[in-house]
Amino acid sequence: MYVYLVKSLFLKITIVLAFFVVGTTAYAQQRAAAEAQTFMLSGTIFDDELLEPISKANIEIIGGAYATSSKSGDFRIRARIGDQLIIKSDLFEPVYYDIKNKQSIRILAKRSEREDNTSARKRKNSSAPSKDDSREVFTQYLDSARFYLKKDAKVSIEFITKALESTGEERPTNTQNSTAFELLGDINDYWQQFDLAVENYKSSLISQSRIPVKIKLATSYRKDGNHQESLQEYTSLLEDGLSNYQRVEVFEGLGDTYIAIDELDKAVESYQNALAIANDHLITPKITNLNSKIGEAYAAGGSPNLASDYFDNSLELAANENKTRSVTEQNKVADFYSSNKEYDKEIELRTATLGALDSIDINKDVVLADALSQQRQNYKIANALIAQDNYQAAIPYLEKSVTQADNDDDLVVQKDATRKLSEIYRDLGDFDKAADSYESYVNLVDELYSRKEQELSQAARFSRDIALKQNRITSLESQRQLNESRYTLAFENQELIETNNKVQQWIIASLIALALLLLVTAYILRKNVRQQKYANNLLALKSLRTQMNPHFIFNALNSVNSFIATNDERTANKYLSDFSRLMRSVLENSDEDFIPLSKELELLTIYTKLEHFRFKDKFEYEIHIDPALQVSEFMIPPMLLQPYIENAVWHGLRYKNTKGRLDIYFDQIDAETVKIQIVDDGIGRLKSKELKTENQKKQRSKGMGNIKKRIAILNEMYKDKVDVLVSDVFENTEGTRVTLILKKDL
Repeated sequence: MYVYLVKSLFLKITIVLAFFVVGTTAYAQQRAAAEAQTFMLSGTIFDDELLEPISKANIEIIGGAYATSSKSGDFRIRARIGDQLIIKSDLFEPVYYDIKNKQSIRILAKRSEREDNTSARKRKNSSAPSKDDSREVFTQYLDSARFYLKKDAKVSIEFITKALESTGEERPTNTQNSTAFELLGDINDYWQQFDLAVENYKSSLISQSRIPVKIKLATSYRKDGNHQESLQEYTSLLEDGLSNYQRVEVFEGLGDTYIAIDELDKAVESYQNALAIANDHLITPKITNLNSKIGEAYAAGGSPNLASDYFDNSLELAANENKTRSVTEQNKVADFYSSNKEYDKEIELRTATLGALDSIDINKDVVLADALSQQRQNYKIANALIAQDNYQAAIPYLEKSVTQADNDDDLVVQKDATRKLSEIYRDLGDFDKAADSYESYVNLVDELYSRKEQELSQAARFSRDIALKQNRITSLESQRQLNESRYTLAFENQELIETNNKVQQWIIASLIALALLLLVTAYILRKNVRQQKYANNLLALKSLRTQMNPHFIFNALNSVNSFIATNDERTANKYLSDFSRLMRSVLENSDEDFIPLSKELELLTIYTKLEHFRFKDKFEYEIHIDPALQVSEFMIPPMLLQPYIENAVWHGLRYKNTKGRLDIYFDQIDAETVKIQIVDDGIGRLKSKELKTENQKKQRSKGMGNIKKRIAILNEMYKDKVDVLVSDVFENTEGTRVTLILKKDL
């Protein structure tokens, strides 16, 4: 009976691990298949009005090939199904085309809306509007820009451009310029382009110095990471003549900036100053916000009792405002209870939040909709129950979270909840449901990766489009300045020499501005490319990190099977127990970019013990740790060393006629560097290669290939922080030494 139970457990673990191996390798196989499906796409570009072919147009695949059109408008470019094609020309609007099949395509391009300078001058002379009419049109365009601010950034910027153009060849007034650039900064701030927001708020202040714009500039400095500039701007504002509400805003902004640089005492002091003013002058919404922020600051500073008092105040105040404000504060306080391990209070608050969400519309605010979605609240309730070891009660909440996330197309929450379900079923021993849930989780990871790639591409294109729209405003200002210089020359001949000097100054200033604009544009594009590359590297590391060499997994399972077959139940149980500990460590660390060296050493010890357990008659081993080495202070990518030890055992020591030896050394070179050596006296790389069969020679080591890719990506991201050298130990090419240099500041 006992043997039957062990065999049943072995079969279920085999099923779960099979899904694990298949799921983690699915992405790499899909990517390789996609790369192999490229083809030559043919097409023709025509003018949509005259139907004439367009030559010398720029044709580009995002992140891929480039081509130009011939005199007949024809082009050929290497592409894949699913790629996005961009066609650009100076005379036509950009065209974006999604490739859905291999058939030849026909593109119709629309001419750009450009005005001839002569015709513009004629319109001005024949029907020049009055100044009052011009101001009214200017205001109407800005109102339209405000209407589209949160809906379509490009349309909103286009209306600002039209507002500046509505003044004709006359320069806008200082008030008009200041208002227009302030609104432009508001657009950048809403769409999280904080560097552009800073520049536009500065331009607004150059035309007209206004306190609300200064406050916005200080806030954008903080959001863009320029914290010292933000502190300087807020501090200088305290010397201006501020209203009571503005003083609250400035002190609150100072507190937010101090929070960002982890100066919590100064943050609390600033928030307290703001709260005192808000209480004295009954600025109710700010009183609620400030109580909440003081609570967050105390919580971050390790003072949960003080934090709890302020959170109680914010909950009571928010309940007297409106339901949306109330549930927002409930969610924030519930997060505090979660971090403080007060799970009963957290569950009570989140349950109340779920009840309130049924009667209010959160979707009008994207940020609130994400934080207060029902799927996220159910997921967090489940996490609290799991923390209390109440797994059965957590399952319904996770199932609701998965269903609601699926309905709302929230892949992030759906993925996390599905994985958590798989882990609960695994811990409860229901391996069939665990395997089904894990398979769903792997599919969601692949879909989320694909969607992230699309979002990165769209974000890069969005940033380029916004930059181009704002360039038009800068060009408009430069053109207006040049026109003013030209008219001055025509009507002031008696001051010809002085006017020429002014023209030259304007031209030089325009060229400098254009050069600076080009530099800023190049910097933004380069920054976006680097961000996209960094995100892609993180996704690639995550994919490689979730893969574990199936060679070891299945051989280990075969060993368990052989122990069971020989009725060696005690040995099988002991081996299976150590193997399950190794699997749990691998799964726990699968989401981490880096883990402490102490954890990697623990994982390595278990793995080496398992290999020695299987090949006792083949080798002895010892792990040497430098007494001066502080293993908890160094970080290392998880499972970085296992493939080298596996190679030493399976390709060196296993084939040795006499009993071999494996030594693993951890030595601290200096305060910032650790040297790790894996030394075996096996048959060596040359003889191991000779012993391989023809079929083995054709196969590639997935563990070694995985580790090479990971090291290459890590060195690219962190500037050569990991160095690996493989060499022979003895002159007769027997034995192998792997030396790995690890820097502390990874």
